[in-house]
Amino acid sequence: MRRRSIKQDSTLDTEGINLTPLIDVVFVVLIMFIIIAPMLELDHIELAGKEKKEESPSFEQNRPIKIYVHADNSIFVNQTKVPIEELRTYLFTIKREKGNQTPQVFHDKKAQFGTYQALKNALEAAGFEEMDVILQPS
Repeated sequence: MRRRSIKQDSTLDTEGINLTPLIDVVFVVLIMFIIIAPMLELDHIELAGKEKKEESPSFEQNRPIKIYVHADNSIFVNQTKVPIEELRTYLFTIKREKGNQTPQVFHDKKAQFGTYQALKNALEAAGFEEMDVILQPS
């Protein structure tokens, strides 16, 4: 009987996929996220949850500030139509009267985003720190 000698091919060792560059890239991306994430500033908007029932001395004083933006970009603050040019001074007056209440914004989905941005800027200029965006199912 003859024995066949099997010659081992040296290419068998190098046929696998080298994952080292992929792992290096993943670690670099992970480190970048860890470094950059604390530096990001996000616009904070709290969504309204259940209303808390509190006893209040006066109904008018604790009535929430409701702001409606309709499809035609008209703005109503507590059922009073306010032109966008006078919105900042009107909200400043309400802030002085109501104190630290959080306004509730009901924005129609057909209204322009520019109206929302103008309303948000007016709220910030009047001294409000938060606003509740009330989402209604359509």
